Amino acid sequence: MAATHEVFNQVPPLAGHDVAADPPLLDAVVREGAAWHLDDLHRLGRLGGTEQAQRWGDEANRHTPVLRTHDRYGNRVDEVDFHPSWHELMRVAVTEGLAGGPWVDPRPGAHVARAAGLLVWSTVEQGHTCPISMTYAAVPALRAQPELAARFEPLLTSRVYDPGLRVPETKDGLLAGMGMTEKQGGSDVRANTTTATPAADGNWLLRGHKWFTSAPMNDLFLVLAQAPGGLSCFLVPRVLPDGTRNTFRIQRLKDKLGNRSNASSEPEFDDTVAWLVGEQGRGVAVIIEMVSLTRLDSGLGSAAGMRAALTQAVHHARHRHAFGGPLLDKPLMRNVLADLAVESEAATTLVMRVAGAVDRAARGDDGEQDFARLATALAKYWVCKRQPAMVAEALECLGGNGYTEDSGMPRLYREAPLNGIWEGSGNVNALDVLRALTREPRSLAAYEREVVAGLGGDARLDQAWQELREELADTADAQLRARRIVERMALVLQGSLLVRHAPAAVADAFCASRLAGDRGLAFGTLPPGLDLAAILDRVPPA
Repeated sequence: MAATHEVFNQVPPLAGHDVAADPPLLDAVVREGAAWHLDDLHRLGRLGGTEQAQRWGDEANRHTPVLRTHDRYGNRVDEVDFHPSWHELMRVAVTEGLAGGPWVDPRPGAHVARAAGLLVWSTVEQGHTCPISMTYAAVPALRAQPELAARFEPLLTSRVYDPGLRVPETKDGLLAGMGMTEKQGGSDVRANTTTATPAADGNWLLRGHKWFTSAPMNDLFLVLAQAPGGLSCFLVPRVLPDGTRNTFRIQRLKDKLGNRSNASSEPEFDDTVAWLVGEQGRGVAVIIEMVSLTRLDSGLGSAAGMRAALTQAVHHARHRHAFGGPLLDKPLMRNVLADLAVESEAATTLVMRVAGAVDRAARGDDGEQDFARLATALAKYWVCKRQPAMVAEALECLGGNGYTEDSGMPRLYREAPLNGIWEGSGNVNALDVLRALTREPRSLAAYEREVVAGLGGDARLDQAWQELREELADTADAQLRARRIVERMALVLQGSLLVRHAPAAVADAFCASRLAGDRGLAFGTLPPGLDLAAILDRVPPA
């Protein structure tokens, strides 16, 4: 090799570590009632930190899904082929109970354990978590039709990954999806034109077209369609009980910015057999159960993407030398990284608090149900909004090296905007918060109780809460101001959680930069006097 080409001052690969060795996450798991899961979480984290798992994530995105509409003889098959690495990622997720597992786990904290596992495993690759999330969220929605739940829930909650289109009851495990949006309506699902007609045998026949249906190789789909009694929810199987293929014509796969490992499709229904879930005209009410949980997963996925980007940036700064020393020792770089770390810790703490509320609500706690109703939308809006800016800043910490595909940062960057769009864009979630404030006062009372628990711990939090109360009391132009209101609600909630549960250095930095003072628009604008070393010491791996 030429003597001019000596490789030095390059950062070693970030591999061979425990992804779950993340203090904010571990603290939250214990606090929210799932300490019994820590050993399994670390086991999953060690797998997530291996070169093998990282290779699965890379290959699943480089070798994207391929649609086969027909077989060699001209028969319509509508199948999607995935790279083997996709199936490895899916196998781990299902086996670890990240799909339907918590619904049959009697232990308190089961949904918290699942949320922590999803956050850890999502750092490896996020595309495959779409079918995992939809399967998890489909279970409570399907319970609106008890006979269907009794028939399919044992397989949706199975920990066996059993891919391939076969009669559902003959498989060892099932995956579920959803089909809501249409090209003329998008988020306005009441504008859907897909029709449902009752058949003589008691089934329903669907006719129409869906614009965005991900994971089309899943076994069952919850679909919205216009029945004689109004917009209703239906369960559509890919394969019928007699073994024939249901009409589920995949017109094409979406060519997406990111999330490329996951197939998102446009299916056409034409006399497609479906079963009614819940009452006619109550379709939105039924499927909103599913949407609420997938919104939680959007927040978890964004927190995972933020943590993955932060970890890469801090790892780079610990090992890269410039201008006479490690990047991590440079004051301005320390400011940037500590600011990113505070943002990540606030996101993780918030989404895990929501996961705890979901777990306790599932066990009959009405107060936690009220809190989850509002906090889920807050977390979905705010954490998903923060992810793109944070990942972009973390990528910049790596300089040109971070802009190359081999670094993994471009995939994190392309993935970053997705969760803000799926399961309701920012505007949809902001308006959902307004609806909860006006129509469900108990949810606001639950939110207030959570915030008030942190008052007295930091004067800046107390002041921010007083200002927020005044803003909430002003109902003029509420829709115009919705994003401002929701942003402040999320920040005050995060502040209360961090003041109570985070180290003093983290809470101090958050309150100083997010709740008070002259906050800069970019990351890296923390004021002097903060304990940046204590903040950065919480970012693994050291």
